[in-house]
Amino acid sequence: MTTTPEAPSAASLMTTLPGHFYTDPDVFRQEQERVFESLWFCAVRAADLDKPGAFRTVQIGRESVLITRSRSGELRAFLNICRHRGARLCTQESGEVRRALQCPYHAWTYDLDGKLIAAPNLVKMPDVDRAAYGLVKVALREWLGYAWVCLADEPPSFEETVIGAAVERLGDAASIERYRTEGLALGKRVTYDVRANWKLVVENFMECYHCATIHPELTDVLPEFADGFAAQYYVGHGASFGAEVSGFTVDGSAGFGRLPEVADDQDRRYYAITIKPTVFINLVPDHVILHRMFPLAEDRTVVECDWLYAPEVVASGVDLTKSVELFHRVNEQDFEACERTQPAMASRAYRGGGVLVPTEHHIGLFHEWLTQRLG
Repeated sequence: MTTTPEAPSAASLMTTLPGHFYTDPDVFRQEQERVFESLWFCAVRAADLDKPGAFRTVQIGRESVLITRSRSGELRAFLNICRHRGARLCTQESGEVRRALQCPYHAWTYDLDGKLIAAPNLVKMPDVDRAAYGLVKVALREWLGYAWVCLADEPPSFEETVIGAAVERLGDAASIERYRTEGLALGKRVTYDVRANWKLVVENFMECYHCATIHPELTDVLPEFADGFAAQYYVGHGASFGAEVSGFTVDGSAGFGRLPEVADDQDRRYYAITIKPTVFINLVPDHVILHRMFPLAEDRTVVECDWLYAPEVVASGVDLTKSVELFHRVNEQDFEACERTQPAMASRAYRGGGVLVPTEHHIGLFHEWLTQRLG
């Protein structure tokens, strides 16, 4: 692998990753193995699997992972592979089964806890250990109302790497727990198919040097973003709403009332958190916006974005358009910028990378983290 070039001579500037990190299939394969398949990955909203037998499949690195709710009501995760001859067990992205998961190839059948319970002529093979030939389990944790899975044989500490990322950004765990995200209801979900490398999406989210240029609606609501300092640049800092702004909406009009446990000093503020490798969390007084990224190729990233509100707000049928539209526009503006940048990663002009200005220097820490993961 080509090493990162030396830092530029100008003290204000810091070198980025070189261009091939965003275009090389071999780099992406290493990321699949050493990043996506080795760390905790936010896979699915737990409430989407609302009854026993409900399932969803997600692509994590090179693996298809099956997440389902068992008869006892617990979430379970498995590699989406039949133990007979490797056929994909569930071919749909989501669905529901009554009592068991059956391979469509040779009808090997598994219960919702992953145990092999039936197969053609299985009674004639009494030596087959049904537990040993069950589905391959994947580690799973629930947090913020989402199922997080890890493919590693020995997963890293969830508290240190996932919850710890929120603590590192906000200063303590209570600051995110007050939003009670696990009890919120889904108001809107939008899936974006972004023709860009996942790292460009992460880098874009982490900085606001671009905000004054491409986010007029956002900087109207959060005026300090026009100065180029991202919320993530400071530990514990939340960007303040403008003096004439009533809520986090596309026109600054009122939202839906502060969530019950949000602290006074969190009111009228926006907080952004990056949980490496692929999750963005946005906290505002009346709702939470959570992005999950699914890197599918070196130049393609699917982003699933959820807008979460107090259950009574969603149940009331109130119009969420102005609330959703603000960050939907931000997403579209950001992803267009990422897609515009992706082709340049293959240019000879970017062979040695670009530069980060001082308000972007924290992105350099992300680059250091990644290069250490890749060895």
